[in-house]
Amino acid sequence: METIAFFNLKGGVGKTTSAVNIAWHAANEGIPTLLWDLDPQGAASWLLNSKAKTKTAPKKILNGKTPIGELVKSTDYANLDIIPSDFSLRHLDQQLAQQNEQGKRNLITKLVEPFGENYGLVILDCPPSFSVLTEQIFETADSLYLPIIPTHLSLRTFEQTRDFFKENKLKAKRLHAFFTMVDRRRSLHRVMLAHPPKMLKNGLTTSIPYAAVVERMGDHRAPLPAFDKASAVSRAYAQLWQDIKTTLSEF
Repeated sequence: METIAFFNLKGGVGKTTSAVNIAWHAANEGIPTLLWDLDPQGAASWLLNSKAKTKTAPKKILNGKTPIGELVKSTDYANLDIIPSDFSLRHLDQQLAQQNEQGKRNLITKLVEPFGENYGLVILDCPPSFSVLTEQIFETADSLYLPIIPTHLSLRTFEQTRDFFKENKLKAKRLHAFFTMVDRRRSLHRVMLAHPPKMLKNGLTTSIPYAAVVERMGDHRAPLPAFDKASAVSRAYAQLWQDIKTTLSEF
């Protein structure tokens, strides 16, 4: 089983959109895929038209009173399941911090490990912040993918993440950035695509263009390729999945 995560400190850059579309592509290839929505905003859950069965109650999950497997729900797509988010997840970080004080090991890793019996790929959709939760996700994920708009401020968030990895002695080579919401009418976007900054040396080559059709995911409550496979952005996500596979050991 491979565990990957989509993360960015900055909101509105296509993190959740990318997580949902890549999950669809993996499942469409026959890979049993689980998407765990760890963002309290629950955008991935909403896009996949899925609600949590009950309030998540993070404390009960972490102490084993609620088996994590009981939170898994099927989606409308073969080979794709989800652990939906709800707003109670905002307490998860506090609970993890208390567990850390008690000297317990990475609990996100512990919770993910059993899914190897049923899934080939676990995708973690992360909240946009540095926290105990995201640090444990960073330790758990085999690879992390960071969508970046081709602007200096967006690039700075990648630099901050890379520095966080180095300061905490995490392997920064697991960070793979890719450009999203690319508008080739803008000169800065064209320049960054033609000459990617050196800090993005482990980045993916495929970029995701800006396109209004992405917003229709909200109308359909569905991944983009489920209702549109012909648009440039849909084809780009298909190619992005191929790029991601080259960074994984099992596919």
